[in-house]
Amino acid sequence: MNRAVVVESDVAFSELSIANPGIADISTLSDRSIYVLGKAPGRTTLTLLSADGQLISNVDVHVTPDIAEFKERLQQILPGENIEVRTANDGIVLSGQVSSTAKLDRALDLANRYAPDRVSNLMVVGGTQQVMLKVRFAEMQRSVSKELDTGLSFTGVGTSGGVSGALGNGDFVAGQAIGDAGSVVNTLQGRNAGGGIGFGIGIGDVQLNVLLEALETKGMVRTLAEPNLTALSGQEAKFLAGGEYPIPVDDGDGSVTVEYKPFGVELNFTPTVVDGDIINLVINAAVSSIDSTVGISVGTFTVNGFKRRETSTTVEMRDGQSFAIAGLLQDDFRDLTGQVPWLGDVPILGALFRSADYQRNQSELVIIVTPHLVTPVSGEALSLPTDRVRIPTERELFLFGTVAGSANEGAAGEVARQDFSTSYGYVME
Repeated sequence: MNRAVVVESDVAFSELSIANPGIADISTLSDRSIYVLGKAPGRTTLTLLSADGQLISNVDVHVTPDIAEFKERLQQILPGENIEVRTANDGIVLSGQVSSTAKLDRALDLANRYAPDRVSNLMVVGGTQQVMLKVRFAEMQRSVSKELDTGLSFTGVGTSGGVSGALGNGDFVAGQAIGDAGSVVNTLQGRNAGGGIGFGIGIGDVQLNVLLEALETKGMVRTLAEPNLTALSGQEAKFLAGGEYPIPVDDGDGSVTVEYKPFGVELNFTPTVVDGDIINLVINAAVSSIDSTVGISVGTFTVNGFKRRETSTTVEMRDGQSFAIAGLLQDDFRDLTGQVPWLGDVPILGALFRSADYQRNQSELVIIVTPHLVTPVSGEALSLPTDRVRIPTERELFLFGTVAGSANEGAAGEVARQDFSTSYGYVME
């Protein structure tokens, strides 16, 4: 196309015609030479007649896109790639094997410059195209709570009755007058079962009771989830380890239907092997659990809230590299002081008329992702947690009390015979 050739005839011709002038244009240079110019891709017929009207020849004219320049540019841009270029009617056909999807896209983009919307892709991508994504959710929660309460009560006793009173913040029963002898019985009841101490001082007919109450609590929660999932390059994979929680929903007609909300460890990702061992990841990862401290009532139903830690992002890294794609550091602090007016402001002795409460909660969350290019292996080389456990026989169960026997056959035995210096697989012991 857009090029010309000169066709020589062995005998002189007097008449010349072309079947489709839109494909090729012809002109005569002499009675034996023909100038043929390709105009559009396709096939047509060139007919040569002698002076007496006899047919000399029918020449098949095939006009194709000019791919010589395209082949040259393709070799310059993608050296070393085994790409074959052919023409088909008015289009270009690409076949062969490329090393990555990125180079495949470059080849297709370049071909579209020469034959817009007329490119047939028969190329295949070589190398490993399956990606295993390892995601680690690590969360640590720490809490510290300290509490100090004080209480003061006094009782005056006489032969005809008694006077009693209480000061401070301790929740205890004040002294009560009993009998004419002036004996006093005091019952101290603290708000917390432990950490309380009380004592009394008697001066004549006046009984003074003091309660000191201190409580300290510490707690720590460690949460770790490590889902692994394998998918083909360009295909989405989903993972859920948890359950579904029923939620009542009004359908608008006065009736209630139930919808289910998933919770647990969720992982959705789409890997794309870009070039060699470079992997592009579109990730949506979440860890959720039911929160019984938060809820609402809908008719006869009580619906709990959810604790959810979620991230959605796109990253690019090489095989075996890791990214911390999400992190959260939360530090909540609260303190509260209650006191008897004026008396609580007295230095030193004012502590007997005050109550202090201190709470601090810290939470830290990290989500780390690590992709690996993987290939299938023989099934005998893979070990499952169930492969290491064998159901005991009646003799082992009743005579020796063995609830599970060890298995050294199958996949577990195959792995056990191999020499591994580090931990591998998923082993539950």
